[in-house]
Amino acid sequence: MRTILQLLATAAVSVLLAMPAAAQVDPAKVEIRAEPLGPGVAVLFGAGGNMGVSHGPDGTVLIDDQFAPLTPKIAKAIADLGGTPVKYVVNTHWHYDHTGGNENLGKTGATIFAHDNVRVRMAAGATLLGRVIPPAPPIALPVVTYADGITFHLNGDQIHAVNTGGGHTDGDTVLHWAKANVVHTGDLMMSDAPFPFIDVSSGGNAVNLVASLDKVLAMTDDKTKVIPGHGPVTDKAGLKAWRDRIAGGLDTVRQARAKGQSLEAFLAANPFKPMDREGAFVNSEAFARAVWASLDSEATAKKHDHGPAHKH
Repeated sequence: MRTILQLLATAAVSVLLAMPAAAQVDPAKVEIRAEPLGPGVAVLFGAGGNMGVSHGPDGTVLIDDQFAPLTPKIAKAIADLGGTPVKYVVNTHWHYDHTGGNENLGKTGATIFAHDNVRVRMAAGATLLGRVIPPAPPIALPVVTYADGITFHLNGDQIHAVNTGGGHTDGDTVLHWAKANVVHTGDLMMSDAPFPFIDVSSGGNAVNLVASLDKVLAMTDDKTKVIPGHGPVTDKAGLKAWRDRIAGGLDTVRQARAKGQSLEAFLAANPFKPMDREGAFVNSEAFARAVWASLDSEATAKKHDHGPAHKH
């Protein structure tokens, strides 16, 4: 299996190097670092989204799989933890830094799970951050999809894969290990960023994001270990602070709109500017635009909801 993965990865190096400048890395220099979070549970850090791992007598479940050229290194990191080759993959959403290894793992026999919309978006292709992403080959697509969620009963735990209503995209999944008390948020949270990435083009929405984070918080207690989509492992307090920051931004934009302020005027004032961080993936203007677009969508939905009444 290792040889197959190495051949697949070599062929896919060009994909990684074709990423936007912010995502470009030399795969040869990427280290996959493991951080155990409990018996049979770990997080893997590398060059893309954080990966969760459940390993034990029932097989290995991998949450997200980063980029194709890194598949052999990911496999070795799992083996070093004592895990067997990946049996199941769960994609937290469709973005290429979380699904780039799907094709490799699909070819080795892993079964891929995700929300319904992940398969739809991967099959269709898209343009994201200025990069044209072609439709994924069939072997890379999730073969088991769900609307609300699914539960894995294995390795002495129950791993609940739950769609909380989205926010980052319209196909977000949160993973909750009931016994190990670990939560993987996908990109609903990025603990190393000042602002969230709300992918409006993929159905992301700031209003839904806050609502989803409230649901994730309800899964946690003070001992929960929280794996974010990017950044170091955090806890309930860190998750709550992230949620409150986004909710505060949402309230700020709501108030500006209520006063009749235009998007252009809001961006000129940009009250989020002090939170900007050099080198951050999302800056204050991008956050403001995404929140504004989210409220535009909310206003449009309310207009439709208040259409002519129907008699029953």
